Amino acid sequence: MIPYWYLLIALLMHPAKAPKLEARPNILFIVSEDNGPDMGCYGAPVNTPNLDQLAEKGTLFELAFVPQAGCSQSRASFLTGLYPHQHGQIGLATWKYQMYFADIPNVVTSLKEAGYATGIIGKLHVNPESAFPFDWAPQAKELTGSNFGRKHLDQYAVQAASFMTDNDKPFYLQINYPDAHAPFTPQVDGVPAVPLVGDEVDALPYMEVSDSLLKQKTADYYNCMMRLDKYVGDLLEALDQTGKAENTLIVYIGDHGADLLRGKRTSLEGGLRIPMLIYDPRHPARIRTKAMVSTIDLYPTFLESAGLPIPHYLPGKSLVPYILGNQTSDRKYLFAEYHTHSNHNPYPQRSVRDERFKLIHNLVSGIENPGYAFTLDHTVEITEEELKRIATPVVYEAYQRMKNPPEYELYDLEKDPNELVNIAGDAAYGSTLTRLQSVLLDWQKKTQDPLIDPEVARKVFEAIMHTGVDQKQKQLVPYLELMTPKKPVWK
Repeated sequence: MIPYWYLLIALLMHPAKAPKLEARPNILFIVSEDNGPDMGCYGAPVNTPNLDQLAEKGTLFELAFVPQAGCSQSRASFLTGLYPHQHGQIGLATWKYQMYFADIPNVVTSLKEAGYATGIIGKLHVNPESAFPFDWAPQAKELTGSNFGRKHLDQYAVQAASFMTDNDKPFYLQINYPDAHAPFTPQVDGVPAVPLVGDEVDALPYMEVSDSLLKQKTADYYNCMMRLDKYVGDLLEALDQTGKAENTLIVYIGDHGADLLRGKRTSLEGGLRIPMLIYDPRHPARIRTKAMVSTIDLYPTFLESAGLPIPHYLPGKSLVPYILGNQTSDRKYLFAEYHTHSNHNPYPQRSVRDERFKLIHNLVSGIENPGYAFTLDHTVEITEEELKRIATPVVYEAYQRMKNPPEYELYDLEKDPNELVNIAGDAAYGSTLTRLQSVLLDWQKKTQDPLIDPEVARKVFEAIMHTGVDQKQKQLVPYLELMTPKKPVWK
């Protein structure tokens, strides 16, 4: 709970207006770091009562995904409604990757033009920052950046309350919480009150391996999720205190999967699949949908919610019909991609899935994926020998496939949800392979994917590798020359 005097001071400084239902709702957009659908409402063994309560009142998307399992790439996509190869933010902003154009339309500019007050708490993590001219951000440095040190977490809700009560305009407030990004800090300021330990949990299922180290990392990841839930609860309480909750659309997502084995920085389900909860108090209903949706759908959702037209060039679709409970799944295919994160781990990939099958196209197959060793060495800290010792032969083969990917990987998600057995070479699935290859190629053509040319894909990979891990302050000119489109894709 937020200390009462914090909220009292915030609300006295910015007295709440009487609640009034308007055609244009306020929008409270909550983004958490590095977490898949590992919450109680998704069936995970972790205590997340505030997020679960939000799910009880609104729409829970069981099959929600990001277009790339990386921080900056994912954020640029939900803000612009475009795939990374369309907007250009293919790697981390902290490594000087950036969008192709600074004037690209996005959530912030569109809502500002429509009369919304726009605010952000936490990191933006997209370049150039000038493309997103928020009206307001907190003064405290910890509340404008990543804050992986978890400083002043109790101030997120207090600052949000100040912004939400500060003017008569409808507001768009985007809040980024540092959990559950690494380091998986088990307890901060006494939260959670009783941290989990490794003996109390199993390792995340899609890793398909477990030992004391992985169980403890999973426990601490869950501790981060419980802490996140507590502070989201404080935020929702602050919203109620402002008197504006009845006209505020609440959206919660994770920016991609957990930074554990077979998650973040991959094109596997553990990296791409996220939680997505949407609650519109004007249309309360407990809805569960298995429709395949993507965070590229959020920009058109915000536009429609605000009564604004949806530009024809956007590849995503508004989720408002799902929120209203009168939409069934009409997306046959869902696409994603990977380029790089930092300069340590480039490995261009494209993927497509339908309701049952998933195809991954490794664009530089035959070259070892540097992201595999990076994850083992820097994030999970497990050796190849230990991994082989604790894995079954089938599981170890799946890990070796990550290390040295074939050109195509095909998975039957109905029979093999954790993507262990590559059936791309199985003649029984030949028609499925051909169909998904054709669908993926058509999508690349339609979205003007520069990596549709295998030679360009290889040159981009080589340009990033040549730039090196010690040159993150330098602009990747070779990459820009190869990928920047001749004209803006949104015109």
